Amino acid sequence: MNSHSLLKAFALSILLAVSAAPAFAAPCGTGSFEAWLEDFKKEAVAKGISPAAIAAGLNGVALDKSVVARDHSQKVFSQSFEEFSGRMVPPRLARGSNMLKQYGSVLGRIEQTYGVPGEVLVAIWGLETDFGANNGKFPTMRSLATLAFDCRRSDMFKAELMDALRIVERGDLAPQEMRGAWAGEIGQTQFMPSSWIKFAVDFDGNGRRDLLKSAPDVLASTANFLASYGWQRGKDWEPGSANFAVLQQWNKSEVYAKTVGYFASQLARAP
Repeated sequence: MNSHSLLKAFALSILLAVSAAPAFAAPCGTGSFEAWLEDFKKEAVAKGISPAAIAAGLNGVALDKSVVARDHSQKVFSQSFEEFSGRMVPPRLARGSNMLKQYGSVLGRIEQTYGVPGEVLVAIWGLETDFGANNGKFPTMRSLATLAFDCRRSDMFKAELMDALRIVERGDLAPQEMRGAWAGEIGQTQFMPSSWIKFAVDFDGNGRRDLLKSAPDVLASTANFLASYGWQRGKDWEPGSANFAVLQQWNKSEVYAKTVGYFASQLARAP
């Protein structure tokens, strides 16, 4: 069988398989990205998001193949606690200690409100983005739309893209400000849009929830996340404790959660 006949036979087998399957709307990854995006815009309107927010957020958004490549090549987190904490904590300890002092009064008010100690918040802040120095440069709308179109975790990222549009709609950020990690995390402690919608707070009182530029909003929103998952005021965060389980809601990796706890304990002991 020549290559043309093989191709025809393959096409016919696909056609038979498709015609035997029940008819659904075009699934993720089929057709053009542009056609998929137009369908998504209609779905967003049906979910009550304003056409203005949809146009601002999605017009001109293109597929980013580098994001798909990163998503498909993710490796399982394999560093030991000793390796990861040894690499991450010592270079950030002095700066973390300074941040604890610099934002002492804000962190005190946050602990009164949410029950989460400043050391834990500063540890997360340092590990996530070096205290806001490395928030990421990927355009959030493009990353989320790409991952929603791709079939690996389509439903999850469609929901995140909807929430990113809601962030725009309520005036927290303009779409062009929304840059972060390749998988759509934004802000100085790397919130997915769904977490931003649920937990972001305006702690500096300027009328906007700004997790990109406002340290009080960043720290209070992170505390709100942890409190919402059951952080126990005044209790420790040793592995096995209720508060350690809350740190694993922040990041499922036990090594990461242990590193947050270790960093926080080091900060608590710092002079």
